[in-house]
Amino acid sequence: MSPQSPLFGRRQVLAGAATTALGLALVPATGAAAGAAAGTAHRRPFGRYGSPLRRLNERTLYVDAQGRGDHTTVQAAVTATPDAPEQGWTLVIAAGTYRETVLVPQAKTGLTFVGATRDARDVVIVFDNAAGTPKPGGGTYGTSGSATTTVQADGFTASHVTFANDWLRADHPEITGTQAVAAKIMGDRSAFWSCRFLGHQDTLYADTRALTSFARQYYRDCHIEGDVDFVFGRATAVFDRCELRALPRDVTFRPYGYVFAPSTAGANPHGYLASRCRVTGDVPDGSYGLARPWRPSSDPTAVPMLTVRETRIGPAIDTAAPYVNMSSGYPWQEARFGEYRNSGPGAAIPVPENRPQLTAEQAAERTVRTHLGDWTPSPAGTHPFG
Repeated sequence: MSPQSPLFGRRQVLAGAATTALGLALVPATGAAAGAAAGTAHRRPFGRYGSPLRRLNERTLYVDAQGRGDHTTVQAAVTATPDAPEQGWTLVIAAGTYRETVLVPQAKTGLTFVGATRDARDVVIVFDNAAGTPKPGGGTYGTSGSATTTVQADGFTASHVTFANDWLRADHPEITGTQAVAAKIMGDRSAFWSCRFLGHQDTLYADTRALTSFARQYYRDCHIEGDVDFVFGRATAVFDRCELRALPRDVTFRPYGYVFAPSTAGANPHGYLASRCRVTGDVPDGSYGLARPWRPSSDPTAVPMLTVRETRIGPAIDTAAPYVNMSSGYPWQEARFGEYRNSGPGAAIPVPENRPQLTAEQAAERTVRTHLGDWTPSPAGTHPFG
């Protein structure tokens, strides 16, 4: 997604749910807490999930950068799993920062990533490619190629893992392609539980493998942050009880950026749904747009769809003009945008024609269940809808 202006913000350290650094996973603890955590990690780096000597089952692999597992990198463990397995495999990932790019190919169906400490701040998969970063063999990575983690396979699940891209505009003034994706998710039945997605521009690319596929994705209790279009793509994606956090930018224009930029296929009856979420940000009031419709050149028939319902919207959102055109030839009013029973200062409706509100009948067609259909995502057998 393109920024609105050639002016880009100064260096911003990626912020976590409660910090202004790249999460607590990259900030060492101090004092007694640090000692206790280090001792526990040393004795049991994989927590309740066993170890290579006490494997939960033959379909579990252990990843630890310090060498206490089966593999020291996430990608090596992914590669070691079989293609098209009859039953899914699980990677238990010990606390650490894994500076690498990860690809889960289409054949690696049913794969699960589990953060061993059950705290996403402890397990961080991060890299720093941008769309305009030169590739070793020539050319640049492009938006999709910039992704730290790419998931092409169906049935992927992750819990308590951070996916990050820490490329910063201020460090690379020579690069104009500033999209820097933390995770590109393309498979059907992809589910994320208590995960974090950290970046700036184009943080989470919730997409599909093809224009004709309607990949369903579910994000529960996740933290997603960025500035320009930091949740974008054409998937049928549900964000349930997630935090969507807008980051500061050192720019002179408004809006600073946008939370959503869906590109839903016209034939898909279900696009993005934010249900019971929070839209936050330590930014000036009214400095962000809620969404703008993306009609990519690869799909000029796209009719972007976004529903925001029963969500607390903070003051970061411009209440008078929460939706903005991405291109002059495609006004946002032609997109399928709708809101229902939202709260908070950013949900005020000073200009009713700029905030399409759903009726109860319309809202009944835009729920978690209608978006996911016959699929009920569940972590470790626990039913998520309660």
